[in-house]
Amino acid sequence: MNSILNILPQHIQTNVARIASNRWTNLEEIRLRVNQVVELVFQTGSERLKNTIMTEQDSIYVLNQLSEHSLYRMEKELQEGFITIEGGHRVGLAGKVLMKNKSDVQLQRITFFNIRIAKEVIDVALPLIPHLIQQQRYQNTLFIGPPKTGKTTLIRDIARLISDGNPYLGAKRVGIVDERSEIAASIEGTPQHSVGRSTDVMDACPKAAGMMMMIRSMSPEVLVIDEVGKKADVEAIMEAILSGVTIICTVHGHSLRNILKRPSMRMLFENDVFANIVELSSKTESEIQADMLDVSGTKIMSQRFIK
Repeated sequence: MNSILNILPQHIQTNVARIASNRWTNLEEIRLRVNQVVELVFQTGSERLKNTIMTEQDSIYVLNQLSEHSLYRMEKELQEGFITIEGGHRVGLAGKVLMKNKSDVQLQRITFFNIRIAKEVIDVALPLIPHLIQQQRYQNTLFIGPPKTGKTTLIRDIARLISDGNPYLGAKRVGIVDERSEIAASIEGTPQHSVGRSTDVMDACPKAAGMMMMIRSMSPEVLVIDEVGKKADVEAIMEAILSGVTIICTVHGHSLRNILKRPSMRMLFENDVFANIVELSSKTESEIQADMLDVSGTKIMSQRFIK
């Protein structure tokens, strides 16, 4: 909580703490918009903090806190549109865009912030583990879901359960390629979340390059990657599989049918890469449903989780 409050101006910090301190586990987002009241997004709905307005000066304060008073240090984040802070919390950025060329987009004037609260839920993925194993080996698995359906929370816990061992299979070497620093939430290379004793993390590295580096340097038995989708990611996954590594990964989407329409993902399905596909959806404000499918798209099992 402190890592989030510390980036906020004092008057906003005080009011957020007053409203959210007893409901911190249910808080999902803090939305800051210049010249508008601060919005807190809970699992049960949104609340706007009356008389707590984000000023132009406040936005400068938040930027200085995020960048440690050096926007140059945030150059990559300004291109990506987000920055990850201590604890794995992700701050989305929006505002006026500067187009350097057709493919180089950079935020020039930031007037909108969305602080997404990271959640670590130990053993949330344990019911899924036996369904990921065949013949004493973890199988390639793809998690599909729209935002806020627990994709990162689940694969973080799966990495920990595979790395530490579980009632179904002993400990395996795990490599996490954490391009957005959301899975392990590393600070200066050290994970802040529990990802397992046999886990190595490649932090803030592009997925495609990170997978190849991890395979060459750390010899993982299982690779865990969040939010694949680019052609380079897919090609790296194919290389990893040919090297004998199991892949556990996520992709944004509402269903398998939706993902099958994406040209960038076609290679993975044409080569029957995934033995398991898990569709995630929100059933209530606090519950996520996971529907496990086989390669033909037939539902094998369903499981509900608490966020």
